[in-house]
Amino acid sequence: MLKDIQFLDDATRPPIPRLEGVTEAQRLPGRHLRLIHDHLRENMAVLGRLIERAAAGKASPEQVRAETADLVMVSNYRRFGTLCGQYCQFVHGHHSIEDRMIFPSLAEQGPAFRAIAERLAAEHVVVHQLLERLIDALIALADAPERENFDTAVAVFRALEKVLLSHLGYEEEAIGDALGYFEIGG
Repeated sequence: MLKDIQFLDDATRPPIPRLEGVTEAQRLPGRHLRLIHDHLRENMAVLGRLIERAAAGKASPEQVRAETADLVMVSNYRRFGTLCGQYCQFVHGHHSIEDRMIFPSLAEQGPAFRAIAERLAAEHVVVHQLLERLIDALIALADAPERENFDTAVAVFRALEKVLLSHLGYEEEAIGDALGYFEIGG
C-alpha cells in the first residue's frame, strides 16, 4: 500500500541559512507556527498510543472513546463530519496557506530559501498522499474490521506519523525565524 509513495530522504534536505540578529519580536511568527504544529503532534501522539494499546488488546472501545473525547479533532468531528476528514482538512488548509502564501515569499529571499521552500512543498505532497491513504485504510477497516485491514491502517498511520513529525520539525527550524525576519505572512 505504501510502495508507490515517493518518500523523501531527510538527509537530502537543504541546509538552513543562519540569520544574524533575529530579535525576540521576529521570533514570534515562528513560535506561532510551532504552536500550530504542536496541536498536530499532540493529536498524533494520542492516536499512536491508542493504536498501540488496541493492537495489544489493552484498549476497549469505551476507553478509546473516553481518551479521545477531548481531542480537538474529535470535537471537530462531532461538529463538522468525519474524524479523519476534518483532521485531513486541517492539515490540508495549513499546508495550502504555506504553499500559496508563505513559501513563494520565502523563495524570494534567495537561493537557499528557495530550495527550502521547494523541499517543504514537496514534503507536503507526501504528507497529503499519506493522509489520503489513511482515510482509505480507515474506511476499509470500518467496512471490514479484520486483522489485515487493521495492520494496513496501522502501517499507514505510522508512515504518516514519521513523515509528518519530521516535516514539522524541519519546517520550524528552516523557516521559523525567517518568517519574522523577512516579515512574511504577518
